[in-house]
Amino acid sequence: MGEARIEVKLTNLFDWEKAEKGKLKPDRVRTVTVRGLVDTGAVRCVLPPNVVRRLGLTPRRSRTVEYADGRKEEVAVVSGVLFEILARDAEEEAFVLGDEVLIGQTVLETLDLLVDCRHGTVTPNPAHPDQPVNKLKLIQ
Repeated sequence: MGEARIEVKLTNLFDWEKAEKGKLKPDRVRTVTVRGLVDTGAVRCVLPPNVVRRLGLTPRRSRTVEYADGRKEEVAVVSGVLFEILARDAEEEAFVLGDEVLIGQTVLETLDLLVDCRHGTVTPNPAHPDQPVNKLKLIQ
C-alpha cells in the first residue's frame, strides 16, 4: 500500500478569532503551510513540536496514545488548530510529537475527503464536490 501526502495550511484559531474581532491584524495570524502525510490508520492528527511553536500554541493537556506496535505513551495535546485542505477547513485538536504533520481520520471525515493510497491522492467526495457534507443519524 502506498501513501498520500497533501498540502495543508495550519492556522492558529485563537489568532484568527482575534483578527475577526479586530483585536489582531490579519497579517499577524500565525499560519504554517506544509505537505502532510495522510495517515488513514490514525484517528487523530499529529503536529511536530516545531510546527506547534511556529503556530504559537501551548499544550493544554495530555492523552494516552497507542502506537501500531502496542506501546502506550502520554502525549501533549494542543487545541485551536484550523486544518485547511483543498479549500475545506476543520477545527481540530492535535497530538504533539514526531517530525512531520500527520492528518488523521477525524479531519478527513469532517472535510469529506477520500484517500486513494494506491495512487497517492486525496480528493473531495464526488457526491459532495462543492462542500463537505457530514451525515448525522438522529435518534428520537
